[in-house]
Amino acid sequence: MVGFAITAIEAGIPGEGAMMRLLLWLALLNLFSIPGYAHQFAPALLELQESNGDQVGVRWKEPLIRVLGSQLQPVLPVDCEALDTPAVSEENTGRVSKWTLYCPGGLVGKKLEVANIASSGANVLLRVRFLDGHVLRQILSPAEPGITIPDIEDRWAVFWNYAKLGIEHIMTGTDHLLFVLGLTLLVPGKRLLATVTAFTVGHSITLALAALGWIHVSTTAIEAGIALSIYMLAVELAGRDRRGFLCRYPWGMAGVFGLLHGLGFAGALSQVGLPDGEIPLALFAFNIGIECGQVAFITVVLLLWGGLRRMPYRWPEYIRLIPAYSIGSLSVFWFFQRI
Repeated sequence: MVGFAITAIEAGIPGEGAMMRLLLWLALLNLFSIPGYAHQFAPALLELQESNGDQVGVRWKEPLIRVLGSQLQPVLPVDCEALDTPAVSEENTGRVSKWTLYCPGGLVGKKLEVANIASSGANVLLRVRFLDGHVLRQILSPAEPGITIPDIEDRWAVFWNYAKLGIEHIMTGTDHLLFVLGLTLLVPGKRLLATVTAFTVGHSITLALAALGWIHVSTTAIEAGIALSIYMLAVELAGRDRRGFLCRYPWGMAGVFGLLHGLGFAGALSQVGLPDGEIPLALFAFNIGIECGQVAFITVVLLLWGGLRRMPYRWPEYIRLIPAYSIGSLSVFWFFQRI
């Protein structure tokens, strides 16, 4: 499959000899040592639901790809008593345990946490459904592994939690970052600002529409489409003349592909849900988080690229092709994996 990707991209690549091919193959081998799943956004989920008689249903889900060696363990309120033995099953990509607690007086004011978050490599999404119907959502992390359950969720807490969720998703979504990397390398100077802005507008639109349930698209199709968009960008990046449609109208390309990537972002948000009464705030905060992570990534890329260009060394022409080969080959791998 790597060979297929190289052949497909090679139309825009001059023959530079054995050294070029060696460097390219080394880059590809390094990339393909990355796990096949582009999205590393795979938090655990702890869901508590109050019912009559001071009973609380517990649902604990760990992603299968993180279960091996993971020591994540929910630590529930000390004055709550288990009424039955956890029933364990597999649901899609996760392993789920369900059981029932007896919690006198309900959950408000009680403390719970999840142990060993720091060593697990995954945050934990906490969702509490109260008897009166309102829902509390919180992200438990190594810095904040526990919470004393409040009666009403603070608006600032909603904003901060969903912003952190957006940052985490963009910074652990390898495919999204590769697309942003390709844009950064393809579009020079001031045009990059307009291009990134178009990408932002595009994914903001479909993120909102999908998160609100107004549009429904197959997850498999979206993930394959995202991989294809990265491949098209890599082909353009490998071209000599940079006169293709994507190079001439990068903002239009970024806007259209942004619509596609927004549906991918919505898939992550759907795992958490949106807080009742604070849906606009949560969507805005999640988008802000994505943009903060995206800007930070672009800044690092530009600083590194600028530093390399200022080095007192004349880089061979084929060096610029290594990112294109690597991005293109990995995107083809993802595309066939996802279909």
